[in-house]
Amino acid sequence: MGDKQVRRCAQDDYGITPRNPLSLRRSKPYYGGTSSPPGIFVLPVRLFARFATLGVALIAPLTLAAQGKPASSATAPATGKWRALISATSAPWRGYKEKGMPAGWTVKDGVLSKEKPVGDIISNEQFGDFELEIEWRISSGGNSGIFYRGTEDEEKIYWTAPEYQLLDDEKAEDNKTRLTCAGAAYGLYPSPAGHLKPVGEWNATRIIAKGAHVEHWVNGFKLLEYELWSPDWEAKVKASKFVEWKKYGRAKSGHLALQGDHDGALAFRKIRIRELK
Repeated sequence: MGDKQVRRCAQDDYGITPRNPLSLRRSKPYYGGTSSPPGIFVLPVRLFARFATLGVALIAPLTLAAQGKPASSATAPATGKWRALISATSAPWRGYKEKGMPAGWTVKDGVLSKEKPVGDIISNEQFGDFELEIEWRISSGGNSGIFYRGTEDEEKIYWTAPEYQLLDDEKAEDNKTRLTCAGAAYGLYPSPAGHLKPVGEWNATRIIAKGAHVEHWVNGFKLLEYELWSPDWEAKVKASKFVEWKKYGRAKSGHLALQGDHDGALAFRKIRIRELK
């Protein structure tokens, strides 16, 4: 490439000509030298780099602080204190449509359990927006469920309350579809396989209900989430057995419930809840 071509490219591409003090053809650039172009103060490269590094160091903590700032109440719900729903020798639960605890349920050393089919039980209190944590252990072939926002308006708790399914996924009869396996929103939303501990060991369940939003968790893994009363939910209800019960899933507040009318041993412990505001 000739000298004229060099001049033209430099001018075309950068708007710089050899007459410009910052010419690309200058053998000793001002930015690295001890002198500056006329009327222009230029920092040496090394000093400029140091100032740039210092600027990043000063700005970075401010940026990280802004990113790591906890969400305010405007973007995240405030939570209440955790409350235990079981003690060493008692639990604030009662039979469905009953005043006391049905025969067959026992509380010992902080474990609520049953060995054979018994009546379903519900929490004494009702809850609307909440986060529930509960550990459960089921026997071989066992089947049960945790219900939420249930009412006593109907003959059965599952006629009004959505269910978090509890199951021995290996041997229980309800294992034919993921819609009725452990962790599923029974009959509506399936749970993925592979997150349960072996039968006889404790599984940790977490249920979050905030307005229409519901989440099912097990052993630290989120199995599913869904929106009550959404078009998708309404369609699934319409296509299921729950279409027969007009009050199913409609309550915005209600009792928690534990199902006991299936065969096999079942136990719960470390039951606690906190309300979401």
